[in-house]
Amino acid sequence: MELSLNEQQLLRRQSLEQLRALGIDPYPAALYPVNTTAEEIRNEYPTNPDKFKQVIVAGRMMARRIMGKAAFASIQDSTSKIQVYVNRDEICPEEDKEMYNTVFKKLLDIGDFIGVEGYVFTTQTGEISIHASKITLLSKCLNPLPLPKEKDGVVYDAFTDPESRARMRYVDLVVNAQNKETFIKRSKIVQSLRNTFNDRGYLEVETPILQSIHGGAAARPFETHHNALDMKLYLRIANELYLKRLIVGGFDGVYEFAKNFRNEGIDRTHNPEFTGLEIYVAYKDYFWMMDFVEEMIEKCAMDVNGSTTATVGENEISFARPYQRLTMAESIQKYANFNIEGKTEAELGEFAKSIGCEVTSQMGYGKLVDEIFGASAEKHLIQPTFITDYPIEMSPLTKKHRSKEGLVERFELFVNGKEIANAYSELNDPIEQKARFEEQLVLAARGDEEAMAMDSDFIRALEYGMPPTSGLGVGIDRLTMMLTNQSSIQEVLFFPQMRQEKFD
Repeated sequence: MELSLNEQQLLRRQSLEQLRALGIDPYPAALYPVNTTAEEIRNEYPTNPDKFKQVIVAGRMMARRIMGKAAFASIQDSTSKIQVYVNRDEICPEEDKEMYNTVFKKLLDIGDFIGVEGYVFTTQTGEISIHASKITLLSKCLNPLPLPKEKDGVVYDAFTDPESRARMRYVDLVVNAQNKETFIKRSKIVQSLRNTFNDRGYLEVETPILQSIHGGAAARPFETHHNALDMKLYLRIANELYLKRLIVGGFDGVYEFAKNFRNEGIDRTHNPEFTGLEIYVAYKDYFWMMDFVEEMIEKCAMDVNGSTTATVGENEISFARPYQRLTMAESIQKYANFNIEGKTEAELGEFAKSIGCEVTSQMGYGKLVDEIFGASAEKHLIQPTFITDYPIEMSPLTKKHRSKEGLVERFELFVNGKEIANAYSELNDPIEQKARFEEQLVLAARGDEEAMAMDSDFIRALEYGMPPTSGLGVGIDRLTMMLTNQSSIQEVLFFPQMRQEKFD
C-alpha cells in the first residue's frame, strides 16, 4: 500500500523533480573521490595545515545558515561533523549563479548527501572549517530527519523513543550519532576475542544453521521445511555438537561466532536471533576454562574500554581477575538459606513455590534447582562470579563430576545478575551420552519443549573417540551490554526482532 505523504515529503519530491529539470541527477552513479574525513581534518589540521589545501569530503548536510551571498553548512560523515563555508561567487565563478541561488539555497535539504571540494581554514571564531569551491549533490533525502531542537537550554523533539529508534536504526544512527559508539565497541569485542583465540592457534570455523536435529542447548527451536528433500529442518539453537565433531576429526581448538535462533520470548535480555561464541579446546577441563575465561574477559575489557572497570547500571564492575567461584549448592545456601543436597523433587518443588517460583508437573529435579537458583541467587551476583557444579539433570552434554555424585563439571559466568558464559568439561563417553539423550526424551514426553532430541550421528562421532575437551559458550549480545552499559539487548543489536509494522 502506498504511503500517504506529508507536506515536507511532498516539498522534497518537488525539489527532486526541479533538480532533474535542471539536468542535475539527484542520485549520480559516478565515483566520488573522497580523500579525507571530518575527524582527520579536526585531528591533524592544527599541526599539519599544508595537508589540507585541497580536500574532498562527503556526508549528510545536517545544518544550513544562509547569509545573502554566503552561507554556512554542517556536514556529517561516518566519523564526525565539520562546518563548511559557502560563498556564492566562489562556487559559481561565472555569471550563472543558479547553483547557489536555486540549488544550494532552495533545492538542497537537510539530510541530503553532498560532496564538498575546497580547502581547510579556521574561521574568526576559531572553528576549523572547509572553504568550499564546489558542491555536488550525491543523494537526495526525501524524508525529513527528526532532528532535535534546543531553546533556552531545553531540547525538544529528540529522537529518543526506543521502539522508533530500533525500527529505524538507520535514522537513529544519523540523528543520535553518539549511539554508533556502542556498535563500534561491539565490533571491538568480537575482534578482541578473535585475536585471543587466533594467538593461541585455534581455528575459526563455520557450521550449519539449518539442522535436521536441534541440539547443543535446552531451547525451543524454530522449524522450517526443505522442499527438495521434503524434510523438516530446524534453525540452529547452538553449534556445540558440530564443533565437537571437529574435535573428533582431529582439530585441537575450534571456535565460531554463530547466529543462533531460539523460539522464545522477547525481553530486555532475550532476542530470538542472537550471536553466540562457542569454543572447544582438546585436552582441557572446566578448571582450565575458568582461568582462560578470566584472562579472555579481562583482556576484552581493556581492549574495548581501556580499563578493567566498567559501569553497568548503578554498579561498578571489575573485570580484573580472579573472579569469585561458588558451587550452585553454595550459592543457594548463601542467598536462600536452603540446602538442596539430598532433597527430593517434591521437597524442591515445595521450596520453589515458597519463594514465588511457578512450578509445573513437567519440571524435573534439574529444572527445579535452576528455578530456585534463578529466584534466589542470580540477582546477587553483581561482580563476575563463576557458578560451578550443576546437577546432572541440567546438563546432558557435560561430563560427570570427578568427585561429587550427581553433579557435572560445568560453570556459568554471571555479571550484574546475568549469565554471560557457560562451559563444561565435555562428555565424551558415547554410551553415557546416549543414555543422557534418552533421559531428555523422557523429559520431552513429560511436556518439556526445551528438552534435547536424540542425535544418533553425534553418538556415532563420539564412538570414534573424542579426547578430553572443554567447551565454552559466550553470549556476545550480553557481553556487549555489560561493556557498553546498556540495559536492553535491543540497544546492542542493529535490527532487533519486533512486531511487524503497519503502514498507512
